[in-house]
Amino acid sequence: MSSIFSSKSTGKHSRSGVLVTRAGKVLTPTFMPDGTRGAVKSLTPEQVESTGVQVVLANTYHLHLAPGEDTVAALGGLHAFANRKGPMLTDSGGFQVFSLAKIRTITEEGVTFKDPKTGDMVFLSPEISIQIQMKLGADMIVAFDDVTALDDKGRDRTLEAFERTHRWLERSLAEYERLTKDMKQSDKPILFGVVQGGLDKELRKKSLEIVQSLPVGGIAIGGLSVGETRAEMHEMLEYLAGHYDDSPRPRFLLGVGDPIDVRKGIEYGIDMFDCVLPTRNARHGTAWVAGDKKIHITNERFTEDTEVIDPGCDCYACAKGFSKGFLRHQFKVGEPLAGTLVSIHNIRYLERLCEESRAAF
Repeated sequence: MSSIFSSKSTGKHSRSGVLVTRAGKVLTPTFMPDGTRGAVKSLTPEQVESTGVQVVLANTYHLHLAPGEDTVAALGGLHAFANRKGPMLTDSGGFQVFSLAKIRTITEEGVTFKDPKTGDMVFLSPEISIQIQMKLGADMIVAFDDVTALDDKGRDRTLEAFERTHRWLERSLAEYERLTKDMKQSDKPILFGVVQGGLDKELRKKSLEIVQSLPVGGIAIGGLSVGETRAEMHEMLEYLAGHYDDSPRPRFLLGVGDPIDVRKGIEYGIDMFDCVLPTRNARHGTAWVAGDKKIHITNERFTEDTEVIDPGCDCYACAKGFSKGFLRHQFKVGEPLAGTLVSIHNIRYLERLCEESRAAF
């Protein structure tokens, strides 16, 4: 495995680094907004870039459903399709094993989903997931895993999901190696193996050891922010921080994007984060401001507020002087511009957080 990642310590566990992908370098820690279907919702590529975003994440499951990986490939691959030059990452579809639990069936071979729109049955296996991601043309891809909820019911399936995840990781890795065997090392996408184990520390430690023993390019921490408390998540991140090896591989915390959790993740050695939260919150009028506080711009108290979302922010919405009073009005009349402007602000908030943490590199 070639060294694609270099880092320097910035604290007991925290670090800043440089990740080299075939589409360019990525400074870490970094936050990656979710462009689920190839676009960050309501934002142009230029608006996304203006926030400091270095990597955009796309969703394997949803792009497989529509327009399909063959169509994306015919349109020039994921970068041309999304009109993006910088690095792109695809998840495996594993998160949908959790989020679409009511319409899926798991077997050892893979997962069958029922498309809620058409009623069609859609099958994903470790091999198919890797094939889709390779055909899409992502620069970083993720092994297919079994994700279970961490509510009371989901925790009963922790051991089963842990064991299956590692069997599927072996299959994902084998398919990746088959498809990349004739590629130059510098042309290969980076494959992340996923650590599972719920809130069981021994299972998590064993899972991490298994993933770190394999020739994967990155370590992904999965199965958190799926029903557990914030305190439980942070405790697990702190526990894992003491068990990472010294291999030059980035660590990616899947599906986490609240500023409080991103700060904790960085403190405990995480390099990469992704989440729909900044844009989803924004479309409902919620913005992050100094101190990781949330304000609800649709609140009546902002009706005549002439101040921008956060005077200390340098995002387009704040720098150009869009007032909270203006934004509240646009939300109330259903104008999509309001969600776009607050999305820009929320993503920039997370990027500024990461930039501050990178300053030591």
